[in-house]
Amino acid sequence: MLTPLATFFSARDCTVPQIGLLQPADPFLDTAGEDLRRRIYLTQGPRGENLCLRPEFTIPVCLLHLSGEGAPARYGYEGTVFRQRQDEPTEFRQAGIEDIGEPAIAKADARSLADALAMLKAISPGARFEVTLGDQSIFEAVIRALGLPNGWRRKLARSFGSPHKVEALLASLGAPRERPNDLAPEIATALEHADAAALSDAIAAQMQANGYLAAASRTPAEIAARMLEQAALDNARLTQGHINELRDFLSIRMPLDRAGEGLVQFARRLDGGMEAVLEAFTTRVDEIRAHGVDPSVVTYDAAFGRSLDYYTGLVYEITVPGLTKPVAGGGRYDKLLALLGAPAPVPAVGFSIWLDRMEQVQ
Repeated sequence: MLTPLATFFSARDCTVPQIGLLQPADPFLDTAGEDLRRRIYLTQGPRGENLCLRPEFTIPVCLLHLSGEGAPARYGYEGTVFRQRQDEPTEFRQAGIEDIGEPAIAKADARSLADALAMLKAISPGARFEVTLGDQSIFEAVIRALGLPNGWRRKLARSFGSPHKVEALLASLGAPRERPNDLAPEIATALEHADAAALSDAIAAQMQANGYLAAASRTPAEIAARMLEQAALDNARLTQGHINELRDFLSIRMPLDRAGEGLVQFARRLDGGMEAVLEAFTTRVDEIRAHGVDPSVVTYDAAFGRSLDYYTGLVYEITVPGLTKPVAGGGRYDKLLALLGAPAPVPAVGFSIWLDRMEQVQ
């Protein structure tokens, strides 16, 4: 690899893999999130398989890692990606590092942020960079502490980083429930008492009466389970006090070196369960400092997330004053490799730099 970044990757013990321009589309469609899915250039292979022009490097690098021995490794990349974008070229260059399998989470997170800043400074030594940092795991710990059922927690977690989506869900959680009035009495009663066996029997009886065959559709037990899950979501409501607490959390924005204490003070308002994530947060701040990044010049924003579904913990974005769009972004994605076929979650963190945007930096 004969590029100016080759020395940068070598100094950090990065393998530089060859990633094809044409990629299987399904991994991106299944795991990357709505924002990326709608920007992908799709095509078909000679056997009718779904393919796409390479929209990013993280997923192909993870698939490559899974095809090897699975030992911890760092991967560097630089190349062209293809996405449908407004007001920007749809073919552009990215560079970055994916750090896969490192069990020391805080150390790997801090190294990722430090390397992203170092790469940016190597590209543009005189530029001033600003860092905004969020944490998906802190947000998820807060919504767990509010006692929401799993379905609502999943919905909110998927919306993290999109303020209008989170606000719409909060409005739903605060609104009175509209009860369906078109259910058979025995089904309505079973739902009211969350009686799975009675609900399954009532559904089976109704299916038989209407001439439906279970084998041709979902079984009564499957339908009952789905109805009970939906009923739990419908019945879940937050008090206005809890909604205000969640909004207060999302409004937290302060220098990273003071954010740990700010989060501890907020956590005292809840019923517990945040100790582990807060300890991990503090440990990561210490590691960031140890890796040469001053936490006082990093902004912690409790509402900040990124639009890719696979992020699970740390998320960050780096901007340059005067540019309207970020020049780099990254974060932790411990669940992604399991979604792509690993037998268990694999710790992983990485970042990408938009090299085309860096060309605008003085």
